[in-house]
Parts: sequence; C-alpha cells; structure tokens
Amino acid sequence: MTYFELCALSARREQGDEQVQVALSQYFPILVFLAIGAFLGLAFVFGSKLAARQKPYPEKLTAYECGFDAFGDARRRFDVRFYLVAILFIIFDVEVAFLFPWAISLGRIGAVGFFSMLGFLGVLTVGFVYEWNKGALDWE
Repeated sequence: MTYFELCALSARREQGDEQVQVALSQYFPILVFLAIGAFLGLAFVFGSKLAARQKPYPEKLTAYECGFDAFGDARRRFDVRFYLVAILFIIFDVEVAFLFPWAISLGRIGAVGFFSMLGFLGVLTVGFVYEWNKGALDWE
C-alpha cells in the first residue's frame, strides 16, 4: 500500500469512529436517566432504613398485628375463583390498553383499522359471554 492509500484508510477509519461516537452519544441521556433513577431508588430505600425508628417489641414481631390471634392456618388454599377473576381482569385490562392507541389513530387507519378492531372486540365479547355462561363470574 502506498502512503496515500494508508492516509485514506485512516481517514475512513476516523470517520467511522466519529459515527460510532455520535451514535453512542445519542444514548447518553438515557444513561443519565437510568443512573439518576437508580440513585434515587437506592437513596429512598436506604434513606428510609436510616430514618425509620426501629424499636421492635414482641407484639410488633407477631405474624398478625391487628390485635387478635389468627383463626387458623394461614397456608390454606385460596379459592380458584380469586385467580379466575384476576386473570379475567388482566385480559380485559389489556383490551382497554389496546383501545387507547386505536382510538387515537382511528382517523389515519381508516375502515381497515376500524373493522380489525371490531373483530378483536368481537372475539373478546365471545370470550366474555362464554365465561359468563360457564358461571366463572358467579360467587355462589
């Protein structure tokens, strides 16, 4: 290689390094945000540990602090209906999360977006009616 070819190669390499530095410098605000968030999170946790009065006494160390002893074993099984209601809540909560962006962009997506969301809501409605008919929402 000649001297000029080496200079051109070096210039291209430096230009590539500058592009990498520019690309990495665009992530600097995110890094600062994460660092501040981590610092504040740790400061709040350790600050509350340092500032809190810690004078435990026997009543405070019991499993139940409500004034009376436990009625029975705390490890009994929960009714499945609690889990079922929680899962149904999550499903329909996610449905609402999909409805917000759809409602905002409805003017731009046109009829195709409208009918695709109508199909999505139809599937969820069929699922809800199925759960209702199976008695998943009955507490008796």
